[in-house]
Parts: sequence; structure tokens; C-alpha cells
Amino acid sequence: MMAKEEMTMFAYILFSVVLFLIPAGLVAAELGSAFGKKAGGLYTWIAAAFGKKLGFGVIFLSWIQVLVFYPTGLSFAAVGVAFATGKPELATNHVYVGIFAIAAFWLCTLAALVSNQFAAKVTQAGFMLGTVVPGLILIIGAIWWAASGHPLGWNHADDPAVSFTSNGHEQPRWFPHIVGLSGIAFLAGILLNFAGIESQAVHASELKNPGREYPIVIAIAAVMSFGIFTLGALAVAGILPYKDIDLTTGVFDAFNRMFQAMMGSTWPTYVMGVLITYGALAGILAWITGPSRGLLATAHDGLLPPFMQKVNARGVQSNILIIQACLVTLLCCIYFIVKDVSTAFFLISAMAVSLYLIIYMVMYAAAIRLRRTQPDLPRPFAIPGGRAGMGAFAGIGFAACLFAFVLAFVPPSQLPIGSPAMYVLMVAGGAIVFSAIPFIIERFKKPSWLPPEDVKKASLGPSGEHLPHPNPEPR
Repeated sequence: MMAKEEMTMFAYILFSVVLFLIPAGLVAAELGSAFGKKAGGLYTWIAAAFGKKLGFGVIFLSWIQVLVFYPTGLSFAAVGVAFATGKPELATNHVYVGIFAIAAFWLCTLAALVSNQFAAKVTQAGFMLGTVVPGLILIIGAIWWAASGHPLGWNHADDPAVSFTSNGHEQPRWFPHIVGLSGIAFLAGILLNFAGIESQAVHASELKNPGREYPIVIAIAAVMSFGIFTLGALAVAGILPYKDIDLTTGVFDAFNRMFQAMMGSTWPTYVMGVLITYGALAGILAWITGPSRGLLATAHDGLLPPFMQKVNARGVQSNILIIQACLVTLLCCIYFIVKDVSTAFFLISAMAVSLYLIIYMVMYAAAIRLRRTQPDLPRPFAIPGGRAGMGAFAGIGFAACLFAFVLAFVPPSQLPIGSPAMYVLMVAGGAIVFSAIPFIIERFKKPSWLPPEDVKKASLGPSGEHLPHPNPEPR
């Protein structure tokens, strides 16, 4: 997605790092250190500020947004298989992508039902083989491409959104050409690449000197994020002409073009397809077992109905996984409705980011409120400047999230959206429906949903105390 923005990607990444990643990391670090002795993470923070109802809503949304994002990862695996089997034309076939995504997710679900440990073994090497190795090969190949005198894609883009004419020559833009919100709508999707730092911020209090060391950690994370996402996007943008960059097939098209120029053959792309498919499916499998295991702890706290508390003989949260697979199947049907795969990919990404940004905005609001309602709460790491400092960082983060949230509902001008009204209806409808579900569940919650302690321990197993329990206090 960033490669499609050519050199203006630096402006988008800078926005994401400075106005999103850094404020989110610092605010989450303060909240994580303040409640470091209590399990639960986001649930604990939000519940302390606004009550358990909103806390449950946020923790439920954090699970839902992962579900919404699954179809994008599955589409990437579908494209990988298409290139690995020498059938790249399938990568743009929306019916193939939809069928593959549904079948692959159910296979991953069946693998997870066997055992959480089995899933962990399958996914162990996924990141290294499926992400790091292909990424390094692409970056090294792009360096060779430039050093060999091949034309760089960003120097020959003829779209006014990413280039301008100076002295009769096309020059790349370094700042987006803003003629409307639709021209910068990709920012919402790009922001999603930098999300998730709050899950690690809870460990800030474990540092010897959180006040001094954690800002350094955030700075390192910001630099690494900037480098990782920039190098990969630059490689694709440099090798491929602007008009040939596709959201889903761009990486593979870059491999094809690079290997063809390097050795006169594209057979290594088949290997890259296998590796990237393994990495994508391994990532899906890892996420299937993670957030759903946390949701099991929520269910055993009486916040979800009894049928979601069931585990199989191997201790796997079977009913939650089946419900999860059914929801993902419905989401994957978007590929059947939207014929352009890249458009469907971005639509689903926009829906996921809208849900994630709601979580972040509530987190920022909770941090500001807790500074006012619990000023004496011990905070091993605290944002400097008192309430004003917190207001500044959380306020900047909230404003950035709100801006990106609005952009999530704006059809991007770079894609063949078709009906803008249908696009907005699908993104907004999904965000509204999924956001409403936890509050509907809360409305009909019954005391009988809380299981006996022995049943809870039997279901969660010996590792139950290590789960991200959403309600650490007895009811």
C-alpha cells in the first residue's frame, strides 16, 4: 500500500510514527506501568477510567478487529499460491481469492483445534521464512536494480498525485498532492502497520528506570518501524513502474521483474510465493490461537454466554474458534461482492482500522481521565508535564486517530471503487455492527453466565493465570 504512494510515503510514515506510534507508546506505557500488578491490559485501563461495561466493549473490539483483518492476510496467501503455482492471473480473480481465503481459514482453524501447542510449532518459523527472508531478498535485489542502472519507478510516474513536471522532467513528490480527502485515504490503511504497541507497553514497569529507559525504547521502535516499512515499500516502488503497482500483487510483480532482469528467469518467484504463503498462513494461525484464548478468559469471567466457554478435550477453545471462523467466512464473502481484489483488500483494511482506531481513542480518553480522577496512582513511568503533558500527548494521538478514522470512510481515488455510496455503506455498516455487538451482549448478560471456579480452572488449564484476564477483581 505504501509503495503505491511512491516518495510521498515518507510523509505518511512520518505522520504515523510522530503523531500515532510515539503518543500511543508513551500513553500505553504510563497506563501499563500504573496497572502493572493487574492483569488485563486494555480492559483494566478502560474499566478503571470508565467502568467495566466500556472496558468489555474495548476488549471485545480488540478481538473483532483481528477477525476483520484476517481476510487481508488470507488474500496475500492466496496471491502467494497463485504465483507459486505459476498462475499469477489467479491473483486478480476475486472468486479464487474468496474461495481460497475461506478454505485456508477453516484449515487453519482445524489445525488450531488440534492443539495450541501444535499451532505454535507450525508457526514457529513463519516470521523468519515468510517475512524476513523474502524481505531481505527484495531489498538486496532493489539495491542491485538501482546500482545496475535500471530505471527507478518513482522517477517515471506520470500521476500528478505522486509526481510533478519541472523543466520538462517528471520529478517525484515528497509531500502528498492534496486535492481532497480521497487522495490521502490510504493513510488510514498505512496507520494500521504501526498499531499494536500497546500490547508491549505493559512491560514498561519491568525496566530498571522506566522514566529514562522507556522513551529510548519508543524511539528505537519508531526508528525500526520507519526503516522496516520504508525499505520494503521503496524496493517495490523502485523496481515497478507506478502504473503496475498493485496492493495485493505488487511484491510478487517486483520479484518477477527483478529476477527476469537479474537472471532471465522468474522461477525464484515461485519459491518466494511458497515462503510468503507459509509466512502469511503461519501468522494467521498464530493470531487464531492468541486473541481467541484471551476471549476465553473473558467468557469465564461471566461476560460471555456459556456456549463460548467450552473447550475440547485438548483444552482448545473450540466454540470460540468455530464462531470466529464463521464470522471470517462472512467477511471473506466481500471478495465475491467486490470484483477488484485490491479494492476489496482496502475496504476490509479500512473496516479493521476503523475499529482499531476506536480502541485507541478510548485509550487516550482513559489516560486523560485517570490523570484527573486518580492523580495519586503510582506510575513508575509517567509522561512528563503533569496533566498538561498527558493532555498534549494524548490529545495529539486522539486527534491523529480521529482524522484517520474519518479517512477510513473515504473511498480512495487510487482504486476503482465503483459505487462510493456502497463503499461507505459497507465500511460504516461493518464498523457500527461490530461496535454494537459487545454492548448488546452486555445488555442481555445473566448472572448464570459466571461458571464455578473449578470449571473455570479446568477449562483454562494450568496456564490460565497467565492469560490476559479482563477482570482481575472478584465479582
